[in-house]
Amino acid sequence: MQKLFLLCLTAAMMVGTTANAQEKKYPEPEKMSPGMSEYWTPQPKVVTPGSITTNTAPSDAIVLFDGKDLSKWENSKGEAAGWDVRQGVVTVNKKAGDIRTKETFGSFQLHIEWSVPRGIHGSSQARGNSGIFLQGKYEVQVLDNYQNETYVNGMVGSIYKQTPPLVNPMRKPGEWNVYDIIYTAPVFKEDGTYLYHPRVTVILNGVVVQNNTEILGTTEYIGFPRTVKHEEGPIVLQSHGDPSEPISFRNIWIRKM
Repeated sequence: MQKLFLLCLTAAMMVGTTANAQEKKYPEPEKMSPGMSEYWTPQPKVVTPGSITTNTAPSDAIVLFDGKDLSKWENSKGEAAGWDVRQGVVTVNKKAGDIRTKETFGSFQLHIEWSVPRGIHGSSQARGNSGIFLQGKYEVQVLDNYQNETYVNGMVGSIYKQTPPLVNPMRKPGEWNVYDIIYTAPVFKEDGTYLYHPRVTVILNGVVVQNNTEILGTTEYIGFPRTVKHEEGPIVLQSHGDPSEPISFRNIWIRKM
């Protein structure tokens, strides 16, 4: 009888405890309002965009070539750049070698326009060959691939010897092509290996040909990509040794990011 009484008492206490737990109330979450997920500062810097009609650069860009001179460029020995400037255009001087910017860069947005001469001769790689080297290490290929086939990881818009372009939007010789290149510089570990590889998006004539592409390492003519630890580097324009007529560049500007 006593055991039965204790069991009934225990059950009653459990029921009472459960009831008390059910009756306890906690604060409800505050009602959300639009302003709770909005913030106003810091306001982005105002940048005046460039003009399409006058080929001017954005207000925060560094103009690397404005059609007047190559004062912001030098050759690979640190001497004056020896390419030819005429009528707002700079043309490759193959005897003078590559040229590079005096200033070095990390991550950036680069705009550059280039043209293959009308009536150019040659085929495959021997036809309007040049290149744009990002930080002096990673080449975005420049080549006349208008009705001119070559190995696909070496054609226009490729990351040379690594990644072919998604498409070929090349204009015919005599017309101007436009590259807009968005580049994210690599981050290295203490041992010199990549923590984060460089990445690049390349837009050719308004068409995406590289979409946030990972660059595996240096773009080698012979061999495979190498990992070379480096700091900021220049933009290099290549003076390629192919026998075809030299190409020209204009309206070159860059924005640091």
